[in-house]
Amino acid sequence: MEERRKTPHVVIVGGGFAGLYLARGLAKAPVRVTIIDRKNHHLFQPMLYQVASAALNPAEIAVPIRSVLRNQRNTDVLMSTVSRIDIEAKQLYLDGESSIAYDYLVLATGLETSYYGKDEWELLAPGLKDVDDALKVRERVLQAFEEAEREKDPVRRHALLTFVVVGGGPTGVEMAGAIAELRRYALARDFRHIDPREATVMLLEAGPKILPSYPDDLSDTAKQELRSLGVEVRTEMLVTDIQPGSVKAAGWTIPTTTVIWAEGMKGTSLLASLGAPLDRMGRVIVETDCSLPGHPEVFVLGDAAHFEDEKFGGVLPPIAQPAIQQGKHTAKNIIADQKQKPRTPFSYFDKGQLAVIGRGQAVADIWRFHFGGFLAWVIWAVVHIAFLVGHRNRVIVMLQWWWAYTTFHRGARLITGRDHVPIDVTFPTPERPLTAVSPPQPASVA
Repeated sequence: MEERRKTPHVVIVGGGFAGLYLARGLAKAPVRVTIIDRKNHHLFQPMLYQVASAALNPAEIAVPIRSVLRNQRNTDVLMSTVSRIDIEAKQLYLDGESSIAYDYLVLATGLETSYYGKDEWELLAPGLKDVDDALKVRERVLQAFEEAEREKDPVRRHALLTFVVVGGGPTGVEMAGAIAELRRYALARDFRHIDPREATVMLLEAGPKILPSYPDDLSDTAKQELRSLGVEVRTEMLVTDIQPGSVKAAGWTIPTTTVIWAEGMKGTSLLASLGAPLDRMGRVIVETDCSLPGHPEVFVLGDAAHFEDEKFGGVLPPIAQPAIQQGKHTAKNIIADQKQKPRTPFSYFDKGQLAVIGRGQAVADIWRFHFGGFLAWVIWAVVHIAFLVGHRNRVIVMLQWWWAYTTFHRGARLITGRDHVPIDVTFPTPERPLTAVSPPQPASVA
């Protein structure tokens, strides 16, 4: 027992990419590791939209954290929520006020969906951050088609068959493309009284272009590909209100029953409680080794960290690669501490960014190379398969993709009743309704 107390205790809050790769990096280190997460699974979040669009089941992109770390004898896993942190006393408090002492604390909590102060929109426009969100979105999309099948009023039917995705970043682009493919291929022949192919899919972006972190040429390519799928892409459309049955944006009122929020993110309340400097998103501004200013024993990693990298040219984006690399690097620094060696600053190696548009179409920004099309889609598929945790999941996802690509079918189109919201609203009759789908336009057209 005395030896166990002397062994440095590393507590990791969050089982995402940063937390999981950090824990793995400490597998053979002379430390005790405890990883805490409010969920019992690690989620491959970049493919969450495929669960929301009925392409995959949740178990195919998630794996129990205990299963991943079961061979690490120095690691414990706790499913719990951290309620508060006493940095001075080096104590972590969980639900029920039980406490855990630590020598190193690593916060890899990720970010939460932000509605920019309009939290009441959450019930009407679910985000896409975890499995519950994805299943909620899937149920609402599929339910809308079911309601439309028995709706006699053409105005109400049109609103039921209008799907609005708010946010033109990678998640919004991927979600809009996936819904467009769902209604064009998988559902096309399943109904008798409606034609799902006539459903409207709209992507609203408040800024001047979609995929704002990508070069202009790839943004234009993505817009063209989405429009070829029949997606109505609208830029400079700031959403000002969401009500049951409608969305208001840039002076237009859009009758719709299904809104998907793929817009803002913010830091968690746990990060705010640290008393550390935060950026405008609520992320902790960290030191060059990802530690908390004034507290070298506390690290903040992944999406929760505001890390400026001169080589990258700015603040690292909240995506998987920085989180993975920070997790691995922090493990090395903790081991260096045990060997009484100096820490090394973190430096991000930018491997590029990829976004899928639809069937066989993606865009790639890899170093100096910008390209789209089938090759980008193949690279996207290979990269995502490679980073899935678990051999079983890799095999199943490959088989699911092959089946969907060759047959145009999606096998996860279940409505279980877990999020059944009766679509019984009074649709507005606005002065400027935006209801028609524009034909595909050249990429140069805003």
